[in-house]
Amino acid sequence: MLGFNITPVVKNLLIINIAIFVVQQFDIIPIRDLFSYHYIHSESFKPFQVITYMFVHADFGHLLGNMFALFIFGPMLERTLGQKRFLLMYAVAGLGGGAMFAALDYYDKFQLEQLAELYLNSPSPETFGNFIREGVGGISGFRFEYQQAVKEFAGAFDQNPESSVLIGQGRQIVNDLTYFKLNIPMMGASGAVYGILLAFGYLFPNAKLMLLFPPIPIKAKYLVGAYALFEIYGELQRTPGDNVAHLAHLGGMLFAFLLLKKWGMKALY
Repeated sequence: MLGFNITPVVKNLLIINIAIFVVQQFDIIPIRDLFSYHYIHSESFKPFQVITYMFVHADFGHLLGNMFALFIFGPMLERTLGQKRFLLMYAVAGLGGGAMFAALDYYDKFQLEQLAELYLNSPSPETFGNFIREGVGGISGFRFEYQQAVKEFAGAFDQNPESSVLIGQGRQIVNDLTYFKLNIPMMGASGAVYGILLAFGYLFPNAKLMLLFPPIPIKAKYLVGAYALFEIYGELQRTPGDNVAHLAHLGGMLFAFLLLKKWGMKALY
């Protein structure tokens, strides 16, 4: 019942996403940097990225997960909603999820810029520590050697807060980390795919799905609920090394739900 009789819109979305990923591998043009969504104050930001980010993927596993879900859940939804409504839902979920992520991303990165500016204007161990803790969110997500270097610097700076050499090193660390954080992009079809997942669970709540691990049946409404809870937990318990756009996933689900309600859709099975 699911996925194998592929429908036109699903087929075209699969082709587009896979084709873009293949082109990425040749490095002919910097697809990831050009088409992923960047922070609005980043030098890499372009307005069209609010749309194109949905067609760029970080790696093969990222692509495979999204396209597999689209392949499994998309056709039945497309047949139920029709091609135009299905494509609209995919787009609205992707754009809505991206918008929710971008709003929080703006808040976080604007705060980072403010804390960086505070250190650069008033360099001290205190303003450096605030930048690391509140702006960057700690350094636990970085490689071990870099963590050690920053810790050693912070210790030396605490002992010699007036050292012009250490103040300069602090400026370099702050500038490097700010540039790095401001240029972490968002990419992937996950927001749109999570919208499709929500729509499937909403319209076919009692459809039984077979999990791969463990291989047990589960109703669609419970699977969707589990995904939503996992994403909520992931967003609330975000760690510095977590680069998953949980809020984009949740946003995709929210906007898909709102669209279904607007259409007056109800559970079918």
